[in-house]
Amino acid sequence: MKIKSTRDFLSGLMFIGTGLVFGIGATNYSMGTSARPGAGYFPLLLSVVLALLGAVVLFKSLTIETEGGDPIGPIAWRPLLVTVASIAVFGFALPRLGMFVTIPLLIIMVSFAGKEFGWKGVLLNAVVLTAGAWFIFIWGLNLTIPLKPWFMA
Repeated sequence: MKIKSTRDFLSGLMFIGTGLVFGIGATNYSMGTSARPGAGYFPLLLSVVLALLGAVVLFKSLTIETEGGDPIGPIAWRPLLVTVASIAVFGFALPRLGMFVTIPLLIIMVSFAGKEFGWKGVLLNAVVLTAGAWFIFIWGLNLTIPLKPWFMA
């Protein structure tokens, strides 16, 4: 069987692999029932959907001809490294600096991953996303996430 789209083939494998890994991890939690889902129900469902999507993309890569084989281009290292570093900083800073400082910090850091950067848009995104996170997680779900830095609490 000939691979007709390298990009779709590798994407399909990545989706299937990620779905399998997270599906196996989700089995460590209680499943519950569809009427009363447990902690592992939704992650398992999402991982199955992801693996099925990967299978569809993989099938497409083997059946539909693309011009030039659709090769993979160079890896975009800057967005990859900035995004991973931003998530790591977010995980480290949230318990210490609180949501009101950490989310804007995350938005500002991630905005440096792209080539276009404008302070007006970044600051507007930071305010809207921080307010949205507060509305969903603190007000809506009543989660106990620190809001202010530890020295102000």
